[in-house]
Amino acid sequence: MGKIIAIANQKGGVGKTTTTVNLAACLGVLEKKVLLIDADPQANASSGLGINVETVEKGTYQLLEHDCTATEAIQKTTAANVDIIPAHIDLVASEIELVQVEKREYMLQSALNSVKDQYDFILIDCAPSLGLLTLNALTAADSIIIPIQCEYFALEGLGKLLNTIKSVQRIHNANLDIEGLLLTMYDSRLRLSNQVVEEVQNHFHDMVFKTIIQRNVRLSEAPSFGESIINYDVNSKGASNYLSLAKEIISKTLANGKGD
Repeated sequence: MGKIIAIANQKGGVGKTTTTVNLAACLGVLEKKVLLIDADPQANASSGLGINVETVEKGTYQLLEHDCTATEAIQKTTAANVDIIPAHIDLVASEIELVQVEKREYMLQSALNSVKDQYDFILIDCAPSLGLLTLNALTAADSIIIPIQCEYFALEGLGKLLNTIKSVQRIHNANLDIEGLLLTMYDSRLRLSNQVVEEVQNHFHDMVFKTIIQRNVRLSEAPSFGESIINYDVNSKGASNYLSLAKEIISKTLANGKGD
């Protein structure tokens, strides 16, 4: 199948990395073979799955620079059926170094061609920006998941991201779909959270995932142990939410005829 999904939003703190790590782990538990690509110089997805980012010698930076192949950069993680191409702080340099390179937007796409068919899903954790790293991810992806936190200013910047997606569709990747908008950090006790959910659902309708990720302290704790929520606390609300999201994505993928 090899479906590539970018998880992106230029707004920080919306749950991109939490979603990438835990969605990958839940897809793995559901017996899907997953490759996670950490395209964020902060490398939180890498450390969140047990990778010592200080020792990374072959990762996303080297892949984009074509200093190594995807196969050479892949490492095992603490999550079942989940591999990773990790990041390191040196990934920051890619934004500058690739500017002069011909077809710079297609570096990740070409690098993944050799491994795409080895996985059911490839998830890309994007940096909180609309720079060259995110552009590479969107050009390589089949679809995009946009996390939106259930807080004030939730829709701030969303229009800019949607315009960027339209631009990528027009110039670089005509097949890029919006997999869905994912509501995160939901607290049913807060009137504001409920207002944001209602506003997003009324405005975007079927583009919004049925699954809503609730605010959960266990989700915040898991990365410090280098584990996904499934490994850290399978009985938590966070684990239940992300399992639900994984099932929703698998179902949608099969319905669209991209399943195996």
